[in-house]
Amino acid sequence: MRGQGLELKEPSGWFAAGEAFGRALRVLSDGAFKLFAYLCLEADRQTGRFQSTQGELAQALGKSRRALGTYLQELEAKGICEVRNGKNQYARTTVQIGESYWPYRQPQVKTPLLESPESQTYVESVRRLFLDLGCSAGRFTTSDVRQAQRLKERGIPLTVVQDAMLLGACRKYLACLQGHSPQLIGSFGYFEPLIEEIQRQPFPPGYRDYLEAQLRKLSGLWKKSAPSSRQRGKATKPGSAKK
Repeated sequence: MRGQGLELKEPSGWFAAGEAFGRALRVLSDGAFKLFAYLCLEADRQTGRFQSTQGELAQALGKSRRALGTYLQELEAKGICEVRNGKNQYARTTVQIGESYWPYRQPQVKTPLLESPESQTYVESVRRLFLDLGCSAGRFTTSDVRQAQRLKERGIPLTVVQDAMLLGACRKYLACLQGHSPQLIGSFGYFEPLIEEIQRQPFPPGYRDYLEAQLRKLSGLWKKSAPSSRQRGKATKPGSAKK
C-alpha cells in the first residue's frame, strides 16, 4: 500500500499543501511564493488569517520592506490573498488567504478583516510591551494576536495584562540569572496564568512602579552577564520580585 509504514517525525504543526498550493507555485514569482508559503504555515487555521507588522514579516523572510510590499501586492493582484496594510510601519498588516487557496474549511460566519479601533489599540499595546520586555522571543505571532483579542473580548482591562507581563518578565529574568530557566518567553500565552493571578489579587498601590524599576534593573543585569555565565547559570542573585 502506498505510504504504508510512514510515520511523521512531528505530530503537529503541519499545513495541508494540496493542489491549490501547487497552483500558487506556478503563478507566483519566487519571492511572492516564499511569502505565501510562510503565510500558510503561520496563519490561523480556523480563519486563514495572518497579522504582523511589515517590519517583522520582512525580517522573518530575510527580505527588505520594499520587496515585501511588492510581494504583498502580487498576492493581492493575483487573487490569492486580501491585504489590509497597517497605517504605519509599526501597525499590523492583516493578510487573509483566499478561500480557494486555503485547504481548511472556514467558519460560515467570519470575523471582519478590519478590527475596531479599540481592539487595534489594545492588541498593539500588548504587542509593544511584549516585544519591549527583552526576555521574549522577539516576535508576536498570529496566535499571540488572537489571544490578545480574546482578552479584549472578555473585557480583561489592559492594565491587568500589563501588570501580568511586568510580573512575569521579572520572574523570568530572575530565573535566567539564577540559572534555572535560560529559555526566553516564547509566546504571549506564558502570561495567561499570571493574568488570572492578578485578577484574584490586584497589585497594591505603588507595586507597578516597583516592578517597572525591577524590570529595568534585571534587564540590565541580564545584558551585562557573559554568554558563558548564562550557559553555566552563574550569576549574582538579585532580590526577589515576588509579592
